[in-house]
Amino acid sequence: MTETYQVPPQLGGQRADAVVAGLCAASRTEAAGWIAEGRITWAEDRSQHHVQGGRAAGAAVKKSEKLPAGALITVDEPEPVDPAEIKVEAVQDMRLLYQDEDLVAVDKPVGVAAHPSPGWQGPTVIGGLLAAGVEIATSGAQERRGIVHRLDVGTSGVMVVAKTEGAYSVLKDAFRDRTPAKTYHALVQGLPDPHEGTIDAPIGRHPGHDWRFAVIDGGREARTHYRLLEAYGRASLMDISLETGRTHQIRVHFSALGHPCAGDLTYGADPTLAAELGLTRQWLHAVELGIDHPITGERLSIRSDYPADLSEALSILES
Repeated sequence: MTETYQVPPQLGGQRADAVVAGLCAASRTEAAGWIAEGRITWAEDRSQHHVQGGRAAGAAVKKSEKLPAGALITVDEPEPVDPAEIKVEAVQDMRLLYQDEDLVAVDKPVGVAAHPSPGWQGPTVIGGLLAAGVEIATSGAQERRGIVHRLDVGTSGVMVVAKTEGAYSVLKDAFRDRTPAKTYHALVQGLPDPHEGTIDAPIGRHPGHDWRFAVIDGGREARTHYRLLEAYGRASLMDISLETGRTHQIRVHFSALGHPCAGDLTYGADPTLAAELGLTRQWLHAVELGIDHPITGERLSIRSDYPADLSEALSILES
């Protein structure tokens, strides 16, 4: 559901997440999540004579920026999920990598969403944990209980879920402040030059495709650090760390460089190479997550091995 609001005087000058929460009767956490997903854009109201400059319509919102009274914000609010519709079912191949009384880390398989959402009928991490008897006691929307970060449906690897309210609060702040160390491995087409570096390019919704993202002017800041692990000729295995966590960030950034993730047909990968490697999704895996334990402060480093389809693709290249 998309709505456009005008920032009233009493909310003028406040942070974007506070403004959105006030206008949409949402929590600050929910509002910040919508902003992180690129659901909020804004433009200046040209009828306000005191407004200077030329804020373009559709410019992405940053949650910490302050919105002036009279600004026009557009909110693409997700449809709520009926808690009764949450599918509690075992998720094949989803292993528990770590668990204590405060948090649980899973090895998320491809084809599994982090949490239920409108239109998604497949398995979810939340449904799989509940089916496994893992209790998750946090506030917020029931369908997103314990979720402090997410992986795309088509991306496999390490994902952590909070089990208690205390852990949830600390971990949400940690991911917001970008303190966890998120390491991915990606097989990209060709050989990036230089072999090590940083991609610093803003990302926003693709102007021609609602379900895709792109490097665009006015997008949200996004930085991806990478280094070459192995060159195979037709493709290269990269070690990647994220400084920011935008939707599809790795896929968008490497596509913009002309080196899309192998198998990622959405972002320009070669379908012939994908077929040769047996890939039906992007070769992208969250291989390691480093976090400070939300209660004890102990540093945890949780790793995930490559799943069978990604390992087989590397074997084909090596042979």
